[in-house]
Amino acid sequence: MDIQIGYRPAQALARVILDNGEQIRAESGAMVGMSTNVHMETGMTGGMMGGLKRMFGGESFFQNTFTAQGGQGEVLLAHSLCGDIVNLEMSPQGFFIQSSSYIASSPWVNCETKVGGFKSFFAGEGVFVLKATAQQPGQVLVGAFGGIQELHCDGDLVIDTGHLVAWDATLEYSVGKSASGWIASFLSGEGLVCHFKGQGRIWIQTRNPNEFGSTVGRMLPPRER
Repeated sequence: MDIQIGYRPAQALARVILDNGEQIRAESGAMVGMSTNVHMETGMTGGMMGGLKRMFGGESFFQNTFTAQGGQGEVLLAHSLCGDIVNLEMSPQGFFIQSSSYIASSPWVNCETKVGGFKSFFAGEGVFVLKATAQQPGQVLVGAFGGIQELHCDGDLVIDTGHLVAWDATLEYSVGKSASGWIASFLSGEGLVCHFKGQGRIWIQTRNPNEFGSTVGRMLPPRER
């Protein structure tokens, strides 16, 4: 499988070239186009309970599996928001992924919805996060709002929760106040941040979708009733 990413970073599009018999699994609605010899099959990965967990975690209930048949095939995939896409090569430890950032992966990559408790809830990811693991080499496509920057954590690093895309599962993280107190954190406009510890990589998005939506919303005229 060969993945080429174009139109970066503002309007990224992933071109996935599949050899005969190769597959890629993607979120519902991620497909932009495909060659005529690619077969698409829709199903619930992990059964009914798996579909429900994905839905509550911010993903689609169904996922699509694309298979090239009778020769090389091609699938075009995109994120729901305007921004960049990166292709993560699976590591033995795997990744944590902000659920709305997941686009697609090799079919044997297990993207399990984890209950993250209040830590994940306050991090702006809902009560669920994704844990991507694989027993063999594989790939995961993740998308962002704006550009994607890869950071290296060497001990400690603080990231605004609204800018997180993915991070190595080797890292420990906790959510806390951006300032010394809750009032100061609220007045600063920064809110909550993630404190990472350990050695690993973190991928961030240059724009915060929630902040962007709030800013645009304030500019819109009032709705007529």
